[in-house]
Amino acid sequence: MAVPNIQNLGQIAVVATDVERASAFYRDVLGLPFLFSAGPNLSFLMLGDVRLMVESNSNPDFGGSSTLYLRVQDIQSAVDSIRGKAELIDEPHLIATMQDHELWMSFFKDSEGNPLAFMEERPL
Repeated sequence: MAVPNIQNLGQIAVVATDVERASAFYRDVLGLPFLFSAGPNLSFLMLGDVRLMVESNSNPDFGGSSTLYLRVQDIQSAVDSIRGKAELIDEPHLIATMQDHELWMSFFKDSEGNPLAFMEERPL
C-alpha cells in the first residue's frame, strides 16, 4: 500500500473571531514574525519553519480545535513574558520524565480562546 511522502509540517490554521486582534496577539505577545494579510479575514505569520494562518471563518466540516505546542528553552521565562497578556491555564509543571530529559508544560489561551502550550524538554 502506498503512503504519502510527507516531508514536514507546512502550515497550521487557527480560527479567530477577530483576525486583527488574534494576529496582534501572535505578533506582539508571542513575537511571531508577521508575513502578510489577505483581506480582513486572513493573515499569515511564521512559527519557526511553519506558517501560521489566522482565519475568521472555518469550514464547518472541519470543526474542533487544535492545541499548538510551542517548544521553548526556558519555560518559566516564557510564561513570565506573557503573564498579564494571555490567559494562563496553569503554571509550568512536570509532565513526564524520559530517559534523557524531563518534559515540562504550561498551558494558556490566545486572544480568541484557542489553547496553546509552552513545552520545555529539560535535559537530565
